[in-house]
Amino acid sequence: MKTASLTNNIQYHETRPTIQVLLETDNGKEIRIAFKKDQVMKEHKTPFPIVVEIFEGSIDFGVNGNIHTLNIGDLVSLEGGVPHDLTAVEDSIVRLSLNKSDSAKRVEDVAKNS
Repeated sequence: MKTASLTNNIQYHETRPTIQVLLETDNGKEIRIAFKKDQVMKEHKTPFPIVVEIFEGSIDFGVNGNIHTLNIGDLVSLEGGVPHDLTAVEDSIVRLSLNKSDSAKRVEDVAKNS
């Protein structure tokens, strides 16, 4: 058994979202993304399907140029190859579920280059 917490040891970066891998299993990876208000992850694509959960706060989630405001408890799933971006409407915590073949480093690189 593995355990993790979405609420313990949250760290915010001053200029970009903070990425932290919470769990890695044989099936996938669970990642926490901590956003300060107005922080952005620029448009990017993932090679595999993802699931995004808004755990705290509110996120403007752009998909193919359309903005969807997601709030606490909202879930979104995307197939691989779909352009999307995220902007924090307020301080927010996002849970990202990745395919086991996907890379947390790829997500970190998107955050660093946003």
